Amino acid sequence: MTKEIIISGFGGQGVVSSGIILAHAGMIEDKNVTFFPSYGPEMRGGTANCSVVVSSETVASPIFADPDIVLIMNEPSLARFEPAVKPGGFLFYNKTLIKSKPQRKDITIIPVDANAIAEELGQGRIANMVMLGAMAKKTGLVKLETLEKTQRMRFMKAGKEQLALNDKALERGYNLL
Repeated sequence: MTKEIIISGFGGQGVVSSGIILAHAGMIEDKNVTFFPSYGPEMRGGTANCSVVVSSETVASPIFADPDIVLIMNEPSLARFEPAVKPGGFLFYNKTLIKSKPQRKDITIIPVDANAIAEELGQGRIANMVMLGAMAKKTGLVKLETLEKTQRMRFMKAGKEQLALNDKALERGYNLL
C-alpha cells in the first residue's frame, strides 16, 4: 500500500504542519514516509503545499504527479490540484472558504466545513486539524489516536488547552464521516 498525498492552502493555514504530523503519524505506525514542503514567495498569505508519501513499502521518491489524496484549504489550490488527483482518489476540500464546487466525477469528493467547525470550537487556525481528522476516517491511512499523539509532539511547547483543542478538532473531523 502506497498513498501519495498533497496538502495545499495559504501560508498560515497549517498546511506544512499538517504534512509533518501526517508523516510522523505514518512513521509511528511503522510505515515508510517522505515529506516534501513547497512554499510560495511569501510565507504567510502566499501559497504553501506539501507532498507526503505513506507506504508499507520503500518509498523511491518524495515527488509525484498524480496524488491519491488531496486536502485543499483554499480556492486557488482547488483549481491547481483537482485535475491532478488520480482517478478513484480522494479530494477533501474546505467548503467554508471554497465557494467553487469540484467538478470531477471519477474521484471521491469530500466537503469539510473545516473553518466553520474550527471557529465553533473557538479557534479558526485549527481548521487543518479538522481536515486531518476527516481524512483519517475516510481513508484509514493513519489512526486518529496516532494523529493526536503526533500533534502533541509537533506542538509540544503549546499549552495543555491548545493541545486539547487540537485533539477536539481532529475528533470532530473524524466524526463527520
